[in-house]
Amino acid sequence: MAILLRLEREFAGGHETVNHGSGEYSRGDVYTNTAESFFALIKRGMYGTFHAVSKKHLHRYVNEFVFRWNTRKAEDGQRVAKAVWACEGKRLMYGQPASLLAG
Repeated sequence: MAILLRLEREFAGGHETVNHGSGEYSRGDVYTNTAESFFALIKRGMYGTFHAVSKKHLHRYVNEFVFRWNTRKAEDGQRVAKAVWACEGKRLMYGQPASLLAG
């Protein structure tokens, strides 16, 4: 029960559950299909594209699939434009450049 209370505080739209144990699988627009579909998207990507993912970078892969999920209804051009726009002002660095380390 404590976990559910924390989830309700985390999500702006709230968090509801269904009780599969009592035969309840949906209640209005509350159901598990969306979550299952999202996890299926991640699994297909991991098995089909990336094959192996380290714990160190797992959050980056998950963030990519969150972006894919959130833009699943957009056309390809719209998705690319959104990705480029999101990169503005950011720099991808795997480590400090040698010139900064020497100083």
